[in-house]
Parts: sequence; structure tokens; C-alpha cells
Amino acid sequence: QVQLVESGGGLVQPGGSLRLSCAASVRIGGIYTMSWYRQAPGKQRELVATITSGGRATYSDSVKGRFTISRDNAKNTVYIQMNSLKLEDTAVYYCNTNPPSQGNWGQGTQVTVSS
Repeated sequence: QVQLVESGGGLVQPGGSLRLSCAASVRIGGIYTMSWYRQAPGKQRELVATITSGGRATYSDSVKGRFTISRDNAKNTVYIQMNSLKLEDTAVYYCNTNPPSQGNWGQGTQVTVSS
């Protein structure tokens, strides 16, 4: 089980940017594929972006071209840079391994996009 702590959320206007961080309690480099997920009110949790242990990134169609996932294995931290934010990006954002482990879910960080 990996303890994950997300941070960096907040309130931002449409078109704005945020950078989220996810700090892991164990070494993730060379071991874990990591992903960012999000859950909007009244909706199921969805996969947003994934980065393999080798650094290959993939994105959902809804964020492709706007979000960038990265990782710093020396810091056991995963990031997601979110640009050109839209109202529909409002959600609680979580990180987890991929596939996700139920025991790893943290509190998440709230991102609210509003004018």
C-alpha cells in the first residue's frame, strides 16, 4: 500500500492554470505506473492522465493538449500541469497507481474552475 498526498488545487478562472502535486510515501521510480484521476459531483471517477515508470504519458481525450503529467522519481512525486482550464474540469483530483489500488486513495485536491 502506498500513501499518496495530493496538493495544489484551488479556485481558478476559465483559461487559467494550476499545477497539482502527488507525494508518495514509498519509492515509485522504476516500479509504478502512476495516474491522475478526477471525480466531478454526481459523476464516476475517471482516468485523466497516466505516466509509466519509463516516462511515457497518455491522456484522456478531454484533457489532451491541455494537461501534462510528469514525475520526479528522486522526490517520489507525480505532477500534473493543467492549462486552459474549463468549467468542466471542476472536480476532486486524485493520484494512484495504474491500475489503481483501493487502499491508496488519498483525500484528493479540489479544483474549481469558475468565473
